[in-house]
Amino acid sequence: MKFAVSNIFAFLSAAALAAVQATPLISSRDVYAPPITYPHTDSVWLVGQTHTVTWNATNPPAQITNPIGTILLRKSNLTTPVIMQANFALVSGKATVKVPWVQDGDDYQLVLFGDSGNFSPYFTIKYRNS
Repeated sequence: MKFAVSNIFAFLSAAALAAVQATPLISSRDVYAPPITYPHTDSVWLVGQTHTVTWNATNPPAQITNPIGTILLRKSNLTTPVIMQANFALVSGKATVKVPWVQDGDDYQLVLFGDSGNFSPYFTIKYRNS
């Protein structure tokens, strides 16, 4: 029995070594996380309005791993499943969104996903202007 265990260990060690040697090195990826420029801290959005979210897309890397963007809504430090906009080019620097029916709050953020996710500053969403 001792012989069989040592053979299994030797086999598994050799298989792991072969797998490591056969795996190509991962090349460095171009992560693109452009900073969101609108909305900003003093922005107040009303439910039902349309806004153009903007980000600084002036210096994209030559090869972006994922050039297609998605914008999600975030509240109280939790990213919600609310998709504000999807399937746009990250290099465009903007996307139009419609403010969804949500509760009033000054703790909203947008999350811009593509290669990487980044958050807007906190801003306010209100049900109605009061």
